[in-house]
Amino acid sequence: MQKILVIGGSRYFGKHLVTLLRDAGDEVTVLNRGSAAPPPGVGRLVADRDDEGRLRAVLGGRTFDTVVDQVCYTPRQAAVARRVFAGRTARYVMTSTMEVYDPAPPTPEARAYAEGKRQAEAVLREPGQGGGPFAFAAVRTAHVLGGGREEFTGRLAHYVGRIAAGTPVDVHEAPYATSFIHHHEIARFLQWTAGQSFTGAVDAASHGALDALDLCALVAGRVGRPAVLRTVEPGATASPFSFDRDYALDNGRAEDLGYRFRRVADWLPGAIDEEAGASL
Repeated sequence: MQKILVIGGSRYFGKHLVTLLRDAGDEVTVLNRGSAAPPPGVGRLVADRDDEGRLRAVLGGRTFDTVVDQVCYTPRQAAVARRVFAGRTARYVMTSTMEVYDPAPPTPEARAYAEGKRQAEAVLREPGQGGGPFAFAAVRTAHVLGGGREEFTGRLAHYVGRIAAGTPVDVHEAPYATSFIHHHEIARFLQWTAGQSFTGAVDAASHGALDALDLCALVAGRVGRPAVLRTVEPGATASPFSFDRDYALDNGRAEDLGYRFRRVADWLPGAIDEEAGASL
């Protein structure tokens, strides 16, 4: 049994992560701003992670075997966490993103998000004098799908809604493939990572990258209507997951460490059906 703190954990795959840890017998505590109560059997701490004094006060003398940080977006937040959790935990796992490699599409918002995550990783990874305050791992996750209405980004809903309605989907002439992962699988991977000892970055993605045309064809088959495609000019904004350059992850390190991912083909049809049902 581990003592694990989850920072965030109030929505989507974070909620599932908390439940998985609890059901595995770990002593789990959730820290967030109080937006939602954790499930039964899970401890709760309420604080704004940006308020270092309040965070220290709420934590008191508590220590943890592992901290899983679901909501670290900036180097400032990472610096606060580095100071506050030094001496409080042996291991720190940050949920990061594939966008740290090269945000796509390269909008100002995407670039800012990616740079914030990239710098946050760097702050938490920095060894400093005498070594770092804890062992650090960054989980760079692929595009997370599944869950129907729980999938708050609306990216799969974009495809399901447009194709079901006969509305054009904007795609590049020859889109590149990208990587996906089911929301339950990324929760399982984070649970597994919390109990491991490796450090550094690791990519989390199901096997089998798809491009936007593959996704349209799969959605069309599930909703029973042909996809209407509209080709955009190079550099123009397209539908989510249509990329004009290579944008897939390599999950080889995670597999070498012992984790076995599912295939996109095994879960994406069910996620599409779930999304189609949610939109009725």
